[in-house]
Amino acid sequence: MPDSPVQLVALVVGPTSGLLLGAGVDEHVPLDDLVERVAAVTATTRPRWVVWSAASTLRPVVAAGVDVPRTWDLAEAHRLVNGGWWATPGHVVAACRGLPEADVPRARAPRLSGFDGDLFDVVAGDDPSLWTPDGHLRADALAWASTPARLRELAELALECQAAQRDSLGPIGGPDVARLERTVWSESAAAVLCLELERDGLPVDRPAAEDLIAAAAGPRPADDADAARIRAHRDRDVLRHAPGRPGADLRNPGQVRELLLSVGVDVPNTRAFVLEPYRLTHPFVDALLRWRKDERIATTYGYRWLDDHVGADDRLRGGWTACDGAAGRMTAQNGLHNLPAPLRPAVAAAPGHVFVRADLGQVEPRVLAVVSADRVFAEATRDDDLYAPVAAKLGADRPTAKIAVLAAMYGQRSGPAGEALKDLERAYPVAMGLLDRAYADGVARRPVRTYGGRLIRFGAPGVAPQGLEPGEDELARGASTAAADAGRGRYARNAIIQGSAAELFKAWAATVRHAVAPLGGQIVLCLHDELLVHVPEQHADAAAAAVGTALTSAARTWAGTDAVRFVSDTSVVRRWSEAKG
Repeated sequence: MPDSPVQLVALVVGPTSGLLLGAGVDEHVPLDDLVERVAAVTATTRPRWVVWSAASTLRPVVAAGVDVPRTWDLAEAHRLVNGGWWATPGHVVAACRGLPEADVPRARAPRLSGFDGDLFDVVAGDDPSLWTPDGHLRADALAWASTPARLRELAELALECQAAQRDSLGPIGGPDVARLERTVWSESAAAVLCLELERDGLPVDRPAAEDLIAAAAGPRPADDADAARIRAHRDRDVLRHAPGRPGADLRNPGQVRELLLSVGVDVPNTRAFVLEPYRLTHPFVDALLRWRKDERIATTYGYRWLDDHVGADDRLRGGWTACDGAAGRMTAQNGLHNLPAPLRPAVAAAPGHVFVRADLGQVEPRVLAVVSADRVFAEATRDDDLYAPVAAKLGADRPTAKIAVLAAMYGQRSGPAGEALKDLERAYPVAMGLLDRAYADGVARRPVRTYGGRLIRFGAPGVAPQGLEPGEDELARGASTAAADAGRGRYARNAIIQGSAAELFKAWAATVRHAVAPLGGQIVLCLHDELLVHVPEQHADAAAAAVGTALTSAARTWAGTDAVRFVSDTSVVRRWSEAKG
């Protein structure tokens, strides 16, 4: 992403006013005038706004429709450099000043009559310091920024932390520190994009959504009794395949397992992937699996979900975050990231508009070629289908080549995948060596970093790896230490690729965000490796071309090379379900 010489301006917002402090700007502004002043400074000097976080500082600016093109988000930079999720101003300051993270003050828990904290403990006339006796920033520092002096102190501190974060990139990136700085820029841009996604929402065809929900969950119930009747009817369609058990509870795994045993299906648990091979064994299994999909829509994406989260303007809205606290993927709430496939036809462009849907193709293997700097593997990325030249080099068919590449990144070494992986290691030793080193680091609990510098930490023995739910870690499930070590190793080798792919995706999204704006386009969904752009119909072709050009530009800048080619499957559709894949 091209960038003019940096002019940094700190923006700090308190309860009643804000302060703009930096290159050529030193203004104390009432809250009512803040959006207008930020818009004016942005238009005239195009600074890089230094903020404690986009979410806490820029929300009203973005809500007013102001384009904020360049930021340095201290929270996102902290998550990148130091890993993890916690990135309050106190955490940022502690990291920048070398203070113990464990001693960072936390906001006190709320109580029924208000908030239990220093804000209610200080008597009138007191002028408390923003600092604790041991040198940490108070947890409620921004709440106390009610005077120009306090705002200035926090603005100067923000600029100090930005400089410290910028300096910290050198020891991480070495001679390629510019790459890490660009990652901070794109991570910061993603945080602003999250606010735009929350503001604009995802277009939904409400009548279509009602029909699709009705097809899965039944008609909209008139009352609780009617809801119970509809639910019982859905259950009967499954239970009729298990005679003699009309009152069984399909929502109780123990009773479901008994039902399965009654029809001759003996399985260790009732998870869908365990039951799938038995789908043709007995009609009860097929009915149960279909019921589960309908039940998910009925209970999670039913009429209440539609009423609560799709606004009067027919836009689905939810909270967005630029980083999941693990490998760095964007996440969203209210079904924006896990909408069931049967409901996708309800995601429809507004009248006079279309979607440009673009999905990165084979992105993780291509990212591996960049991260490993394996020139031989990079050559395979010149093809639209990376697996074809890999297959030719291995002397194998395409399915075997694909299995080998995926096995390398996900650590699968048993069965056919293991045999294919041996051939891959001989053909591409540089790329495979990188993954093996990451695996060894994970086993040893040594932290690893993504291509853009994100730190991924591993806890002490008995602690799940950062980014994994406790139930996903072998050690948390009581497995042997060796199995837990292997689990961390597999997680590490995939995280350095998945995390790097997330950084590329956000760099691409940030570039697309600006490229489609002159066409009246807006990004309305970021889903793992997929972008959905909403654009006036007359600009569809131009927007699709802009998305492709943005990928070439962002990938070249992110990778620092043209040797690795990235591709996307791009189509113009009216409904999300019309897109391939």
